[in-house]
Amino acid sequence: MSLGYALRRIVEEYPLARLDPPAGHPLAAVIRKGAPDEVRRALEPIGRGFLVKGSPGRGPHWAAVPWLAVFDPAVTTSATRGYYLVYLFPAHRPDVHFCLVQGTVAAMREHGPRAEAYLRRSGDAVRERLSDFDVRLPVRAIDLGTAGPLPDGYAAAHILGLTYDLNALGNERRLHRDLAIGIEAYRALKARGGLEGLGLA
Repeated sequence: MSLGYALRRIVEEYPLARLDPPAGHPLAAVIRKGAPDEVRRALEPIGRGFLVKGSPGRGPHWAAVPWLAVFDPAVTTSATRGYYLVYLFPAHRPDVHFCLVQGTVAAMREHGPRAEAYLRRSGDAVRERLSDFDVRLPVRAIDLGTAGPLPDGYAAAHILGLTYDLNALGNERRLHRDLAIGIEAYRALKARGGLEGLGLA
């Protein structure tokens, strides 16, 4: 398997896989183990110490938007808080979003119905902090093609990134290069104060 192949499997197989229970499903195993293993392999030349997790959903339910995340344990070990890199798989088209995002659930708990607006303002402020990555990670907004608190929160929490169609997933060198750029942006944000001192009310 390669990183591109793992991502492509999730894009292509997820819509049909959701018709069956996730327990024991081979695609759930790809999302939880196979794809994270490929991300870890791609990270080896870049740096060690990152935590990689994949989620097809919880319990008997598939996620509306499955994800593969890269966490710096000094920042966060969970998709609920802090900031991290993530591959998100939209429900309405065969694409993959590669994003630097903010933790959604913690913002929802703290800000309630104002969480999405807060996340968007925070994302705008972080983009200013990372303005030197505008050209290399130019996607400023994403659409996940499904409504709900978590998908809407993920979209609002997006800071910057890239979107791949199926053809782009065949370029393994590009995927590895882009992952390295994402790690560079992640490290830069950490060095520049993370989500602190953004001047938000």
